Amino acid sequence: MVRAPVQAPGNEFYAHVEFLDDVIFRGLSKDALVALVPQNYKHTVLFVVDGTTVGQPEFPILVVDLHAEKGRSFRAIPAAIQSIENNLSIANMDFFEFADAVERDGVFRGFPRR
Repeated sequence: MVRAPVQAPGNEFYAHVEFLDDVIFRGLSKDALVALVPQNYKHTVLFVVDGTTVGQPEFPILVVDLHAEKGRSFRAIPAAIQSIENNLSIANMDFFEFADAVERDGVFRGFPRR
């Protein structure tokens, strides 16, 4: 679902993400994962599929800031990952804009349509 295109009028958007699946990361806390990120890591955000992700019906992925507010996090449904990645990668939006737009349960499902 993360790599599935998201349709917008006249466009398709894709999340440009790299997948890493290694048993050494399983069960680590967010803080432990952040501590393992190398200083010269080229990405500014981690998208983490953890036990909470797979245990919830909406599969809310943990989104962790590695830049402005290192370690700040929220959860997002898979269909929202494209918007987050695309906007962060071109510096169109900042991490806090997504983090501050989560619903009461702490999950970002997209911005309200106007």
